[in-house]
This record gives sequence, C-alpha cells and structure tokens, in this order.
Amino acid sequence: MDIDAWVWWLVAAVGLGIPLVITAMPELGMLSVGAVAGAVTAGLGFGVVAQVVVFAAVSVALIAVVRPIAARHGRQRPQVASGVDALRGRQAVVLERVDGGGGRIKLAGEVWSAKALDASRVYEPGEQVDVVEIDGATAVVM
Repeated sequence: MDIDAWVWWLVAAVGLGIPLVITAMPELGMLSVGAVAGAVTAGLGFGVVAQVVVFAAVSVALIAVVRPIAARHGRQRPQVASGVDALRGRQAVVLERVDGGGGRIKLAGEVWSAKALDASRVYEPGEQVDVVEIDGATAVVM
C-alpha cells in the first residue's frame, strides 16, 4: 500500500502540533501550518521540490510576520486599570466639606475620606472634584 505524500505532510503537521500544545512554542504551530500547506501542494499534484518550497516559504513567512507581532503584544501592559489605580482621574461629589484637613466624598458609589491637594482650597458639599491620587484610604482631590 502506497501512502500519498499529502498524508505524510498531515502526519508532520500533527507531529509538530503535539509539541506546540505541550511546550506552548508558537513557532511549532507556524511550522505545522507550513506542513498543511505542503499537504495542499501535494494534493494538487505538485512534486516534492514544490512541496518543500511551499512548506519552507509558508513557515518562514509566518515566523517572520506573526512572531514580531506576538512579541510586541506580549510586552504591552494591560490598558485596564484596577483597584485604586482605576479611581485616579475619576470625578467625585463632595458630601462633607473637604479641605487640607479632610472631609468626605462619594467616589464610585462609595463614601471615601478625602483631603484637598491644595491645603488652602476648600470644597463644599455638592461640588464636583477630581481624584488626583489615593493615599491609603484617603482620596486626594482637586
């Protein structure tokens, strides 16, 4: 029984895909896609040289294009702020007079102790203030 070349290419693709899952090395996945391209080339009736050239071209192209993009995305910090970082820059409503010594605001649906960034500034109840930073359990506002 003679097995067609495209079957061998698919075996190679699976053979490259298994270590991809185990090691999480994306390059193996790109080589696996190249092997599938070699299988398609063989299925279309092209010779061994064409199959190897297509395999190499697709694999190299994927590694050259996809790998730098993936590396760039891996270095980026998440854009979503959480915890107290998410509260910086938000607006709040003054509940009790806020000055350099303290006061109370409503921030993100919760009541927070607050103090004015500029100690000489006073904010009266009902005023909108911006949260500059969170210092412990106190919001610093302006």
